[in-house]
Amino acid sequence: MTALTLTNVNKSFGDVHVLKDINIEVEDGEFVVFVGPSGCGKSTLLRVIAGLEDATSGEVCIGGDLVNTTPPSKRGIAMVFQSYALYPHLNVRKNMSLALKQEKQSKTVIEERVAKASKMLNLEDYLDRYPSELSGGQRQRVAIGRAIVREPKLFLFDEPLSNLDAALRMNTRLEIANLHDTLAASMIYVTHDQTEAMTLADKIVVLRDGRVEQIGSPMELYNNPTNQFVAGFLGSPAMNFMPAAFITEGDERTLGVRPEDLSLQADGGLAATIQHVEQLGGDTNVIARVKDTQITARLFGQHAISQGQSVTFGYSPEKAFYFDREGLRA
Repeated sequence: MTALTLTNVNKSFGDVHVLKDINIEVEDGEFVVFVGPSGCGKSTLLRVIAGLEDATSGEVCIGGDLVNTTPPSKRGIAMVFQSYALYPHLNVRKNMSLALKQEKQSKTVIEERVAKASKMLNLEDYLDRYPSELSGGQRQRVAIGRAIVREPKLFLFDEPLSNLDAALRMNTRLEIANLHDTLAASMIYVTHDQTEAMTLADKIVVLRDGRVEQIGSPMELYNNPTNQFVAGFLGSPAMNFMPAAFITEGDERTLGVRPEDLSLQADGGLAATIQHVEQLGGDTNVIARVKDTQITARLFGQHAISQGQSVTFGYSPEKAFYFDREGLRA
């Protein structure tokens, strides 16, 4: 069964057309990530799914039911926001159970669901604490627990890790992945962080300027991007782009090579001058200039390279990407 179907969804605010003919399907149990730069429409799309914004046109179906006119509380969804949105005067137990009380669930059901969710999220020792007594990561787990107890048809996450530091983001990302495996629930996750998208998603939806650029698994999009935007957005460091004429005289296309596919070669085709070296221990990122274009090479291991040094880079032709003047894969 399909958990979510969006058909020709459009959203305008006055004369500003924010979402443009969005067509997406999310299968039962699938983890789908909406990713794209700031202002691409991903959070607006999530709000349309949740019912916090009305679609200007098109259809939103959840679990096979058309929900365009259905209020958020009746859509069978639970949302986790960027801000934790916890009630400061309620302890963890009461924050997690509040929605169930409003639904007039029995005390037994409430206790069972809160106990199950708190065990799943390692919050059992914090149920009587207040939000001010918790760390940022613990508060976010409470917000996730508040969603879990509702047992929704669809979980919606709106950049839930953006307020956490790097270490907590990694830990919480792992917890969300484990949660998805445990619940086997359908989840939609919005982020501008392509690392989160690549590590969490069964399927990624890349958005730009309110349109879907490409949909596919992380490796499908990484290995077979349909255009230069998707190729450059996924991957860290980002794909290098340069005129193909650097290699083949008269070629008017753009050449794309991922940093990890570049290597130092005495007879390589790209003569470069080193601008900066990032020694990361296990890897070395080398930022260099080829003619008037800056490129990055990701080299395995440690390398004694210095600023201003002249080197040549090479790559395997089968690792190259070519794009036409419109940015489409050639």
